[in-house]
Order: sequence, then C-alpha cells, then structure tokens
Amino acid sequence: MLTDSERFAFVPYRIHVFETSGNAYDAVQTDDRIATGDLLLVMDEAVVGVAMTWPFAVTAEPGHLHQVAPKAGDTFAQLATSLGVEPASMSRAVTLARQLGFAIEPALQSLMAA
Repeated sequence: MLTDSERFAFVPYRIHVFETSGNAYDAVQTDDRIATGDLLLVMDEAVVGVAMTWPFAVTAEPGHLHQVAPKAGDTFAQLATSLGVEPASMSRAVTLARQLGFAIEPALQSLMAA
C-alpha cells in the first residue's frame, strides 16, 4: 500500500492549449483560471510559453508572446525569478517544447547549458 508521501509525490500543473498565440496572450489577461506559471501551448505556431502578467515564450518562435531577454550573468533560476515565475514552470515549459520538437529560444538554451 502507498503512503501519503508516495501517493502525493507529484506536482500538478496546467497546460492551456490555444489556436493562436494571440488567443493565448489575451486569455492570460482575461481568464482567472489561468494562473502565473501555467503553461501555454500553441501547436500550429510551435509556441510554448509561461503565463504571467506578460506571458513569454520559451520557444525560438514566440508568436505574440514576449521573448525572454536574460541579463548578462543571469542564471536560469535568476531569470525565472526576475520574470516572477518559479524556475520549475520554465523548466516544464522547456521540457514540453523539446518533447514536441520545437526549437528553444537560443538565449534561454544557453542559460540551461551553463
């Protein structure tokens, strides 16, 4: 039998799927069900993003989402914190993008390699 620790040893997260990145951007601004850190997916545009006040893409193709612009010397975790999201949210977004075969934003990819 599983213990409570084993049964609940996961972190749930949401992926919201949209027809266009413009729809994703608008929904983040108006839909209270989309929380900061939720993932945004637009298959037809090869875009994966993270929801926040100014939703941003982790993919090379941002669509209508913002692009990440790390400061010189930023780490992956520092960039996430400066964007107001948990590093785990950005990691999940990158993982999803890679699983789908989408190109990752080069500036973000270089942070992950460091």
